[in-house]
Amino acid sequence: MSVELKEQLAECVEHDGNMMAYIIRAGSWPDETTFVTPDDVKQQVGFIVYPKGGEIVRHVHKQMERNLIGMSEVLFVRKGLVEADFYTDDKEYICTKELHRGDLLLLVSGGHGFRCLEDTVLVEIKQGPYIGPDEKERF
Repeated sequence: MSVELKEQLAECVEHDGNMMAYIIRAGSWPDETTFVTPDDVKQQVGFIVYPKGGEIVRHVHKQMERNLIGMSEVLFVRKGLVEADFYTDDKEYICTKELHRGDLLLLVSGGHGFRCLEDTVLVEIKQGPYIGPDEKERF
């Protein structure tokens, strides 16, 4: 898949050559199956495109051990308007992006914070198991 197509589908938040997050806007619609994340990212996000009558052959996923360091999470804005602040691992502010209804945010590194500008519902997807409140360092 071309880099140009991936850039049309996802807005990247980068700092000093490090990928912090991918924002997939609600209006993104590829014509063919396209993953916007590289193969080495902890959480993969892509568009799977099939024509009417297409089929995903039934399958199970093999049990495989994976060793992950860090946490990635996905937030889907189901309703509302959110400002997302992005920070380095050293807690230095990078930038703020607005997230609208239908946008999807994949956080892959650094810190983040959110302000809800409207009544908001977010769908959060992250790796488990959940360790508890001690897995976060607030600043």
